[in-house]
Amino acid sequence: MMWRLIGFFLIISGTVVAQNKPLLFNVDDLPQTLMSNPGAQINFTGHIGIPLFSQIHLSAGSTGADLYDIFADDGTNINTRVQETMRSMDSRDYFSVNQQLEIFSIGWKIDRENYLSTGIYQEMDLFAYFPKGPAILANEGNSDYLNQPFDFSDVSFTGEIMTVYHLGINHKFDNRLTVGARAKLYSGIFNAESTGNTGRFTTYSTPDGRNVYNHEVVNMNVLINTSGFAPLKEEEGMTVDQATAELLSRSFFGGNVGFGLDLGLSYILDEQFILSGSVQDLGAVFQHKEVENYRYFGAYETSGIEPLFPDLDENDEAIPYWDDFEDEVDRNLRDETTNESYTTWRPIKANFAMEYGFGPAFLPCHYLSVKKVRYMNLLGMQLSGVKRPKGFVYSFTTYWDRKINDNQRFKVSYSLDDYSLTNIGLMYTRTFNKFNVHLAANNLLAFPNLAKAHSASLQLGMQLIFND
Repeated sequence: MMWRLIGFFLIISGTVVAQNKPLLFNVDDLPQTLMSNPGAQINFTGHIGIPLFSQIHLSAGSTGADLYDIFADDGTNINTRVQETMRSMDSRDYFSVNQQLEIFSIGWKIDRENYLSTGIYQEMDLFAYFPKGPAILANEGNSDYLNQPFDFSDVSFTGEIMTVYHLGINHKFDNRLTVGARAKLYSGIFNAESTGNTGRFTTYSTPDGRNVYNHEVVNMNVLINTSGFAPLKEEEGMTVDQATAELLSRSFFGGNVGFGLDLGLSYILDEQFILSGSVQDLGAVFQHKEVENYRYFGAYETSGIEPLFPDLDENDEAIPYWDDFEDEVDRNLRDETTNESYTTWRPIKANFAMEYGFGPAFLPCHYLSVKKVRYMNLLGMQLSGVKRPKGFVYSFTTYWDRKINDNQRFKVSYSLDDYSLTNIGLMYTRTFNKFNVHLAANNLLAFPNLAKAHSASLQLGMQLIFND
């Protein structure tokens, strides 16, 4: 049974991979580790987060371009830089922004085997692939791209803002195995998505045809779903404060509701080797309030307008070529706005880690204590990931986790991901009596010049942690 559980997490982690806050994963004296792995091994007996400050997370990244590519002061025209940057990217390059704010967090050990934790956090997650075909067409036109299709399938993005209410249990089966689960209730504030689009636009050179060019739109079907956006769009003169108040009112089940589940475990192979894994956000949000869908679909082929010049007397009107052409296009390439409900699946996240501990440090004995020994040094490897519309985004992290003393600890990491080959991270945590402060940042080498950075992330938090 045990190896089946471990095998399950190995399979999940091997197929769903991407960076997901690796610096706080398996940090057993921080309550935040339970948010990434509800089955983590922990060595505290209770915690109370400082409201709005217990966990603040900001991250952003771009695989194909950075701000310096666009705004570099190198004497070239900005339009030229934009054009060159767009040409250098492809439709699998992506942009991502993630923000989390923990509003409330508390946990306590109810007996030797079980630790209960609950709380509320707000999250924003934006992810968009670079729509190369439509972007090039809009910026440069089609004159330099004859016989090359512009694919509407390049348009693929998701964006959401929500509040999450959660309740988790961490259960110690025996001296080796700890498992956990976390139930989540999602309260959607805003959502927009467009995935699975089809169609292409191509301009063919036809020197032997009735016109020099032939334009063809094939199987176009572009759908953009939104929820929570329509009321803001319809309110004329709405101020930023009013819009913010409207969005916040949906945080407390005033918007769309969904459900999710996190699962995790950790297993001690022997005294020094520990395996751990987790799967987060197995769930969905059911979008049925304030929904507005925009669909563009159809097919059309034209060689342009072929004017006729018949003899006209003073009572005849010229043929309305352009009006007729517009009517024909509108009959074949249509758009519609509907209010159909839809379901959005949360981006599934997964982690798998293996650690080796050395340099034992004996902890004070306590009847609620889970662990009798804690190693001063941990060397680890972590595979982590997130499911995105076009496939899996991944990251592989190695790290050294060092406990300086009972009150201080740091973690140094090196990650390989789509953003950078030089992603070095650092986490530091310090406890003053029971008051804890932690700070973590990824891609440290890029911080001196963020304009050239393809990614950056920052996490910080403050809380009370109890060990007795």
